[in-house]
Amino acid sequence: MSENGVIPGDQIKSIIFLIRGQKVMLSPHLAELYNIEPRVLVQAVKRNIERFPEDFMFQLTDDEFLNLKSQIVISSWGGSRRAKPYAFTEQGVAMLPLGFIVKEKKAAYGKKEGRGKEKP
Repeated sequence: MSENGVIPGDQIKSIIFLIRGQKVMLSPHLAELYNIEPRVLVQAVKRNIERFPEDFMFQLTDDEFLNLKSQIVISSWGGSRRAKPYAFTEQGVAMLPLGFIVKEKKAAYGKKEGRGKEKP
C-alpha cells in the first residue's frame, strides 16, 4: 500500500485468479486488503449470505485449492488449513463495502473482549 493509502494496481492484479472460468479474489487476500482476519471476513459474509449468491462467491473444492497451492506460493497460509478459502467474483467483491466489514470487525472483537451483543 502506498503512503496515501491507495493499493497499487499491480498488487491487486497479482491476487486475481481464474477459477471456474471466472476472475476471482480469494478470502484471505481480501481480508488482508481490508486489514482484518480471514475468519472475520467469512463470518461477515455468512451473516449476510443472502447478498452472496453462487455467481458472486463460492468455496474452493479440495482439488481447486490443491491446484492453486501448487501454482503459487502461499506462504502466509502455512501448512494445512481447516477450511478452504472462498472465491469472490467482481460482483461479490463489490458486495463487501468497507463499512460492512468494519462493522463486522468491531462486532467480532467486541465479543472477544466481552463487549459484544448480548443474546435476548
